[in-house]
Amino acid sequence: MKRRTLLATIAIVTIAGPGVADNPAAPKPEKSSEQRALPVAGPKAGPDERTKADKSKPAPEPYPAPEAVTAAMKKAAAFFRSHVAFAGGYAWRWPKDMSIAKGEDRDSPALIMMQPPGTPAVGLTMLHAWQVTGDRLFLQGAKEAAQALIWCQLASGGWDSDFDFDPRVARKYHFRRDIEAGDTERNGRHAASTLDDEKTGSALLFLLELAHTDACKDDAGLKSALRFGLDGLLAAQAPNGGWGQHYDGPADPARPVVKARIPAEWPHTWPGVDYTRFYTLNDGNLLSVMRVLLRAHTLEKDARFLDAARKLGRFLLLAQLPEPQPAWAQQYDDEMIPVWARKFEPPAVSSIESATAIEALLELWLATGEGEWVKPLPSAIAWLEKSRLPGGRWARFYELGTNRPLYCKAQTYEVTFDDSDLPTHYGFKTDERFAKEVEDLKARLAMPRDEWLRKQAPPEAPKKWTSRAKGQAGKVTAALQSAERKTGVWLVQDLIDAGEFVKNLKAMSIYVEAARKGGGTFEALRASAASKPTAEPKPRPKP
Repeated sequence: MKRRTLLATIAIVTIAGPGVADNPAAPKPEKSSEQRALPVAGPKAGPDERTKADKSKPAPEPYPAPEAVTAAMKKAAAFFRSHVAFAGGYAWRWPKDMSIAKGEDRDSPALIMMQPPGTPAVGLTMLHAWQVTGDRLFLQGAKEAAQALIWCQLASGGWDSDFDFDPRVARKYHFRRDIEAGDTERNGRHAASTLDDEKTGSALLFLLELAHTDACKDDAGLKSALRFGLDGLLAAQAPNGGWGQHYDGPADPARPVVKARIPAEWPHTWPGVDYTRFYTLNDGNLLSVMRVLLRAHTLEKDARFLDAARKLGRFLLLAQLPEPQPAWAQQYDDEMIPVWARKFEPPAVSSIESATAIEALLELWLATGEGEWVKPLPSAIAWLEKSRLPGGRWARFYELGTNRPLYCKAQTYEVTFDDSDLPTHYGFKTDERFAKEVEDLKARLAMPRDEWLRKQAPPEAPKKWTSRAKGQAGKVTAALQSAERKTGVWLVQDLIDAGEFVKNLKAMSIYVEAARKGGGTFEALRASAASKPTAEPKPRPKP
């Protein structure tokens, strides 16, 4: 399980929501699909870590012309597609000379990543840009990203964290294309798909969206890969409705279906076991799966996906622990007892994973209108509220039974109740955004379903579209100013950064669509803003 760096540090672009058209498409309203935990110590990203705006650039317009924004999008996408991509796929970051591609755990000239903001995230961003602008450059970039994913799709139907096209590495895997060629025996080759950090989930969602555009509806290879991936995901669902973090084939039908419980005692020492087969909520794994299933049901019109989503909902109900801690753990064994994963992830009740479980059940309720999915949520939210730390944040872990905040020591990872010496590579406390996540969950639970569905629907009136454009304008002007003049892309610590590309193109696409659909109302806003004198920029205070 990889630490979530976010559902904004790295967010995937989700084009999920009813009524997505090929061109233009209504973007899904932005949601907080994950909550991040904050490292307790360590350097924070500062302004010097990002590319500074070129001082020679003129002062930005408060509401840039959609045509200018589209041109900037195309410049960045053209560079990404022609200079950054390897075989159509993307890693996370690159030096300016493209000599190496960098991922989470390793670097290689031929490396691509599945974990956002890698290949699926960039592909979805390109797809959305095409749906909004109609420019086929973006469509071509999306198709090439899909081909990279199809090439490295595993024999179990999903994907690993990354893929290296170096044949010395690639030959260690067993692929779908091997199965189709009659090479069905694993012979020691790796074929386990991972749901961790949205890796397989984001890839399936991207292929699903692309396959249901008019431009790709007759692409037999794409359809075949999508079908193979979705079938593999369904087959791996356990009898109780859950998934392990990894799967390499159909689930064992003999696994028990039991309710989660709080053990009288739990092991305070890390056992060093393989946790990848445990039922895992960490990093929003099952929230990501829920979204894939619901979107697949909408687009594929296949009842299997809604059945699987309901089955997943029943798993989440089973996994909710009893009072006085009616929330969720990160991972469970076959007997649905919370267990260790990595040596800094003890058996515990988890604030972050509880929030993603609540979110998944809320989305299932919105899709079905079935009240059973939200019935247990008030008690879970009440647990979150009473577990808040005095400073306003939450611990990630709370001890089973006592509900005391639980931590690990920096050097030894020894379990402790003391938060004065924590590892900095992992978030043992949530950041300030988590409080808003909890408030949003409470508001959604209190809101009638019909009202929430109306809020999710895209705007209809030009005034509403203009309001959406206004909401993105600051992000767009910042992106225009911070883009490299020569390439049009964005740097972090002097590296070309896929996360910045995804974030900025997403904001630009939403802006362009909203501005165009705002029509005369938006143009009146632009004209009014242009007639006002530009304020002199305030000098930046000295550090």
